[in-house]
Amino acid sequence: MVKPLTFKGDKKVKKRKRRDREPSEEARKRKALQVAGDETVADDDTWVSAESLGDIAGPVLLVLPGLQGSSTTKPTALACDATGKVFAMPIENMVDDHPATAEPHDVRQVWVASRVVGTENVLFKGHHGKYLACDKYGLLSATSIAVSPLESFVLVVDAAGPEIFQIKTLRDSYLAVQAPTKKSEAAAGVPEVRGDATEPSAATGMRIRMQARFKPRIKASKEEKAREKVSRRELEEAVGRRLEDDEIKLLKRARREGDYHERLLDLKVKGKSDTYA
Repeated sequence: MVKPLTFKGDKKVKKRKRRDREPSEEARKRKALQVAGDETVADDDTWVSAESLGDIAGPVLLVLPGLQGSSTTKPTALACDATGKVFAMPIENMVDDHPATAEPHDVRQVWVASRVVGTENVLFKGHHGKYLACDKYGLLSATSIAVSPLESFVLVVDAAGPEIFQIKTLRDSYLAVQAPTKKSEAAAGVPEVRGDATEPSAATGMRIRMQARFKPRIKASKEEKAREKVSRRELEEAVGRRLEDDEIKLLKRARREGDYHERLLDLKVKGKSDTYA
């Protein structure tokens, strides 16, 4: 075997002993638990209503208000096709036709909401990768792959009711529903959507449904539950002694409330004082 060249005066390098780098059983369990918690949050595809401006991100369903004075109008959502045409599409996935339970049944109803960096402006990208826009005449389309003031909107919380928002253009006009001009749409009870309303009203208030995994409070809650899953053995190893049931409950509650390390230190100190008592 050819040995590397050495020179007089070189320091001898001690060979490191190969150590078993296999993780312990508890470490593997902790890793699996963490991964399971992350997957629970990532795979949550249920739909909930946005309650505040900070909630709105990711895939959304823009539920349009019903036409005033019409008893035949079925709840609809803002949709677009592959050509960029924007229109109202009836919603099929609901419980008792209540908009607060609406979920998309067609990819054309889904928009991806995002914010323009450094501003409060919101963008809505359609399923075909192009942005919702409103021109100076109030006509809606989704044909642009670039962002300009036409594709930027401002969301305003409606004071008239919970979970209702106004979608306002940068020209201070609002997206609103109105009676359809085409006979076929009128017969089907499908409203027309424009962006030229000058004032907020019942025709401009929209409900925004979104995937639960993008809602900050729900996401944080599920991550917290994943962190709460800790075994008795892990807690006893952290303290350095066997623990009573009430001490286990104390540490688990402390992990939820955020003062885990303080309670852990208290139990360690208590353990030492009991030893020398």
